[in-house]
Formats: sequence, structure tokens, C-alpha cells
Amino acid sequence: MSVPIILASGSSIRTQLLENAGVPHTVQIARVDEDTMKRALLAEDASPRDVADALAEMKARRISDKNPGPMVLGCDQVLDFEGRLLSKPDTREEALAQLKMMRGKRHMLLSAAVIYQDGEPIWRHVGQVRLRMRASSDAYLNDYVARNWDSIRHSVGAYKLEEEGVRLFATIDGDYFNVLGMPLLELLNFLAVKGVIDQ
Repeated sequence: MSVPIILASGSSIRTQLLENAGVPHTVQIARVDEDTMKRALLAEDASPRDVADALAEMKARRISDKNPGPMVLGCDQVLDFEGRLLSKPDTREEALAQLKMMRGKRHMLLSAAVIYQDGEPIWRHVGQVRLRMRASSDAYLNDYVARNWDSIRHSVGAYKLEEEGVRLFATIDGDYFNVLGMPLLELLNFLAVKGVIDQ
């Protein structure tokens, strides 16, 4: 019998990725104080990669502790800009400032996934994508944020590549699923090897 999978995330795009790949799962949102943990990790000079991994693990562990048996998938994504971690913008002004700071330059998206079962970690992966933004004009960036604020306020870096945000980029080097917030191919490989999904 297949092992149940719980996604410890309220992200609609992550749910959609699993559904599109034919991976049955349920959703339980992990209630964790991400901001406090992020600040504590950064105060200890944790790298952006380690922050993403730790946050994904915290979510998986929280739900696994309450649900013995199923595999629990926790995910997190952070943006590494010149060694500095950027988060989801709180205001339009913050979104615009992030985009202006990154334009014409490179940054990296780190998408972490951790699976817990019976309160123990059994798999983890951090996917990375390197991106270089175009040198967009102030006028375009102002209009972009105004048009897309309701969507981009939920995204690190204040853009979504699956929407108009793709126009902000000159090059993208890496797996598109990592851009969307989940190392899907690596996850599917693990689930197939474990016999959780057919191969």
C-alpha cells in the first residue's frame, strides 16, 4: 500500500505541482514563526541555503510530530542576492526597492524540500537556480509593481516567472520547478525509488 503524503504548506503552486505530477497528497499548513527563526539563523551567520533548509525542515517536523506514519513534505524558498537573503516584500515600496537593487545583476533562488516520517528526517534536497535580471527602466519597474502587486507580494524577490515577471530576466540557469518553489524532479525520483509512486 502506498504511503500517504502530507504537504506541510499552504502554497497553491506547490499543491498544483504535486497534483499535475499525479502525486496524491493532503495538505496541512505548518504554523511556524518563520520570521523569528530566519532572524535567529541569520544572527548566527547561517547561509541562505541553510536558512531555506532549516525552514523546510521545521515545517515538515511540526506536521510529522502530529501525524505518525505518513511522509510529510516541508518546503521553503529564499533568494540569495550577493550573500544577502531577501524575503517577500511587505509593501509596494519594498518590492520596487528590491527590483531596482537587483536589476542588471545576478541572484540565486534556493528551493529546499525536506521529508519527515515518524518524526525523523528521511530525505532532503536544496535546488538552486541562477538568474540575471535585465537592466529595466525605473518607469517599467514602477508600472510592473503597480500592475502585479497583488500577486508578487507573495513571492521572494517581488516577481513571478510564470507571469509577467519573466520579462525582468535576461538569463535563467537551472530547473524551472525550483523557480516555482519545489525541487520536483529530485522529489519524484526519491518517491519512485521508495515505491511510493509507480515508475
